[in-house]
Amino acid sequence: MHSDIHLTLHEMRAGELRTAAAGQLPGESLRIQLGRALVEWGLRLLRQPSAPARCTTRLA
Repeated sequence: MHSDIHLTLHEMRAGELRTAAAGQLPGESLRIQLGRALVEWGLRLLRQPSAPARCTTRLA
């Protein structure tokens, strides 16, 4: 393969990669952090002992 063809293909691929990188969601890392925090919170809730059940009905 000639060096000028190789360079042209490389430049085209680099442009495609830049375009794809610009189209990604900017808040993706924020979503991951929020998801991890929610999982952590849920696991903490599961580890806590359950409160005793209270009667909510009134006897007349």
